[in-house]
Amino acid sequence: MVLARLFRRKPFEREGYLLYGAAVAAARQPDFYLEMAVPDTLQGRFDLVGLHVALLIRRLRHDTDAAGKEIAQAVFDAMFNDMDMNLREMGVGDMSISRRVKAMWEAFHGRAQAYEAALDAADLPALEAALLRNLYAGHAPERADALPRLAAHARATGEALAGQPMAALRAGRAGFPAP
Repeated sequence: MVLARLFRRKPFEREGYLLYGAAVAAARQPDFYLEMAVPDTLQGRFDLVGLHVALLIRRLRHDTDAAGKEIAQAVFDAMFNDMDMNLREMGVGDMSISRRVKAMWEAFHGRAQAYEAALDAADLPALEAALLRNLYAGHAPERADALPRLAAHARATGEALAGQPMAALRAGRAGFPAP
């Protein structure tokens, strides 16, 4: 009985990985780095993936379908399982993995809260401030139009995700607009 529980898959695990994969694919679009001047660094990529995942989790958590929260948790779990695996592949020692993943979780959580609060309040300046602080490390991007474009994209992505049917999300399908 105990062994069966140990090897049982978590609810929506497969869907969580599919949705997380869609968010990663969206964050890898070259226009974010070329046109919106997001730094093409490990931190820049983490923050851009985090933005897309945060928007997806926000969508799922706000759905009236009770499965939304479970799917949101599955996406979160997929993200941090992937972060753990990536750290191991980069050669980070086993002893420091949990500490680093915890720091990444805390960073993601703070960013997600800031994005959600700004979007819920329809406060574009607050969204721009959060993006500047996180994706651009507090430094104005090289392109003057980069920050407003990224904020507009984040808002449009949130709206696009909100318009997607829960049936598609329950099946692990999410469409992210192009940058």
